[in-house]
Amino acid sequence: MIVEETRIRGAEAGDGDVLAELDRAVWSPVHAVVPAATPPYEPFFDARHRPEDYLVAVLGGVVVGYVRVVPPTPLASNAHVRQIQGLAVADSARGRGVARALLRAAMDKARADGAVRLTLRVLGHNAPARALYASEGFAVEGVLPGEFLIDGAYVDDICMGRSLTG
Repeated sequence: MIVEETRIRGAEAGDGDVLAELDRAVWSPVHAVVPAATPPYEPFFDARHRPEDYLVAVLGGVVVGYVRVVPPTPLASNAHVRQIQGLAVADSARGRGVARALLRAAMDKARADGAVRLTLRVLGHNAPARALYASEGFAVEGVLPGEFLIDGAYVDDICMGRSLTG
């Protein structure tokens, strides 16, 4: 049995349409804090969401996921931190280690950018994502109770982080 390996690479400007389609296909209130996109669709990449902020996962020659890794603020006082602001994996690639590969690549990218911490936010009811992050060394650093109103229910926003040194 041959198991294909996930290849992670930097996003390119031409990936925008594929990533936008992937984003729409995997949208779920389990992880999204905004409503599902409706036509006409905004471009995936824009001035705040640049290709160089993204890593993409390729499996069998097909883009099956992405992660966005950016500074959390423009402040010099926290330039040592990077934040994951989006991670998505196609349903067809779930259970194949794609999210874990993206997460590990995000840590490598953050280190290469000089970061010593990596943070993220995850919805309280997204148990699979929380378990993945915990298994990769992320700890809960704070909880914003009822921060989001999603489908008529208040949902906690969980702040997680980890050191990228030692």
